[in-house]
Amino acid sequence: MIVHIDGGSRGNPGPAGYGVRVSQPDGTVVAEFCEAIGVATNNVAEYRGLLAALRYARGQGYTDLTVRSDSLLLVCQMRGEYRVKNPGLQVLHAEAQRLASALGRVRFVHVRREDNTHADLLANKAMDDQKQTEDRRQKTEAGRENQEASE
Repeated sequence: MIVHIDGGSRGNPGPAGYGVRVSQPDGTVVAEFCEAIGVATNNVAEYRGLLAALRYARGQGYTDLTVRSDSLLLVCQMRGEYRVKNPGLQVLHAEAQRLASALGRVRFVHVRREDNTHADLLANKAMDDQKQTEDRRQKTEAGRENQEASE
């Protein structure tokens, strides 16, 4: 199976989310999912996307996986080519390594942004949904405060 992952943050750190697209080698889409993760950095969002993808793969019983990401940092760290210096990423990296080894064969491939557009769209959808939810919450709270003030 092929998994495209992407994570993003608006503000770095800022509102963040990830997107995952799972497909067969012939391009047939098997699953797509995304999630807002609150305030985080781009790198944390990338790793959270990877962890979600690996957990999904484990749940589906996949044993051969190609992970494609436009994050050169994540790909090189997962291949062991770069050290993981950031303490927050060290925890996420260790969990990703554990999950990847439990799956079987997992390859990490760096792709250009334009070759990762579906995962990027999903990550942005997660961040957009998070912003809309936050905007609704703020409007509701403001409405309550205005109502209480007029009573």
